[in-house]
Amino acid sequence: MIIPAHNEAATIGSVVAGACNHAAVLVVDDCSRDETSTHAECAGAIVVHNHQQLGYAGSLERGMKEALERGFHYVITMDADGEHSPEFVPEFASMLAEREISIVLGVRPRKQRLMEVVMSLYVRARFGPRDILCGMKGYRADLAREYGGLGIRFVGTELALKSIASGAKFAEVMVDGVPRTGTPRFGNSWRANMKILGAFWELVKEGRNIGH
Repeated sequence: MIIPAHNEAATIGSVVAGACNHAAVLVVDDCSRDETSTHAECAGAIVVHNHQQLGYAGSLERGMKEALERGFHYVITMDADGEHSPEFVPEFASMLAEREISIVLGVRPRKQRLMEVVMSLYVRARFGPRDILCGMKGYRADLAREYGGLGIRFVGTELALKSIASGAKFAEVMVDGVPRTGTPRFGNSWRANMKILGAFWELVKEGRNIGH
């Protein structure tokens, strides 16, 4: 399991502790200035540290490379803020254990930002998944190796979009947890909306080329 984290000392301990009940946990500390890494290690995670700030997608990509090097058979990503309950990990894992399913995508009961709604509507109409920007996703390791990792485009959704567009079979799981009450650590609401807008525009421009 990969959890990217930046200044998440308030929540990372409980998230990691819950996740460790079901899987090995790898936390990618994106240059936190608080006790994120200490709390993560104390809760049972393997912690890797970015030497420079890579952001959300870059931290996910770093985590996937670490997971592949460590020989993980499948990888589940989850946010550090508690929005995704670790109790869903076994359901993701059991689906990924079925050879015909390459990707499992979380579906949240609500989306936090306007551009998430816009991009999700486009992706659902174009590719099928209902909540492509949900941070809880599961991948078979051989799929990630085939594509060279997660990729950093489209706000951490590149591997999912490319592989699904190429015919990879996916499943979806309804997920919930505790909604974040503070500012997102990987960017405030305005910056996050602008980042998703940029990813959405790039995705629309590529259109039919995705998956080829």
